[in-house]
Order: sequence, then structure tokens, then C-alpha cells
Amino acid sequence: MSDATQRWRAISSFSGPEESPGFTLWRDFMRWQRLLNIELRPFGLTQPQFAILSVCGWLTRDGRDVSQQDVADYLRLDRMHVSQITKRLEEYGLIIRIVPADDLRTKHIKLTETGEELLFQALPQVEAFDKKFFNGSQ
Repeated sequence: MSDATQRWRAISSFSGPEESPGFTLWRDFMRWQRLLNIELRPFGLTQPQFAILSVCGWLTRDGRDVSQQDVADYLRLDRMHVSQITKRLEEYGLIIRIVPADDLRTKHIKLTETGEELLFQALPQVEAFDKKFFNGSQ
């Protein structure tokens, strides 16, 4: 057994990355995201943009106000990352960001008509993609 093999055995309980649950989760997520981005390309969206757009739609469907922070918390994403993506979605005309007069630090977000229509077109395709992917058909 080589010195390198012995050193690896000393630092890792796995014989290779394919045995690591974290590595396999990451690898499978990256494959899912890459294939989903292909599905979303005709809509002009990436997977993170779609996630924010769809969560915004779900959370505001009953008419309540939802902040960027609410979306970041729901998705468990960094608020600055969500801010960058919502700014881009606003530039695309898919959401509007509203600063309430009583709290200038908060931005409420909601879908525009264009954003809602795009979401209503994309969501069924994403759900169909997920069914195929997670049933092993992809």
C-alpha cells in the first residue's frame, strides 16, 4: 500500500467520493440543476431565478405581502444573492419590488402580470421534468 493511500485512509472513512453522501448529493444536485437549466432556457430563466419567481408566486397567491427576506428565508438562500436575482427579475419585468413607506430597509416583491404568465407556463414543465428526473427517466 502506498504512502498516499495510507494517508487517505487516515483522513477519510470513505474509499472514494462516490461513498460520501455529501458528494453524491452535490453531484446529483448539479446534474439536476444543469438539466433543469436546459428546460428553463426557452423561458429565459435559470434554476435560481425560477426558484425565486415560483416561491414569490406561491407565497403571494393569497394576496399577502412578501419581502425579499421572506423569500430568502423560505429558500434558505443568502439575502444578498436573493437581492441580486430579484433585481434581475425586476429588470426583466417579471416582478416588482416595493419599498413600504414605514420601513425603507424592506423590499416587498410580487409578480407582474408578465411574471405570473411566465410562471404559469414554466411551472408545469418544471414539475414534469422533476417527475421524470426523480423517477430515473432523465
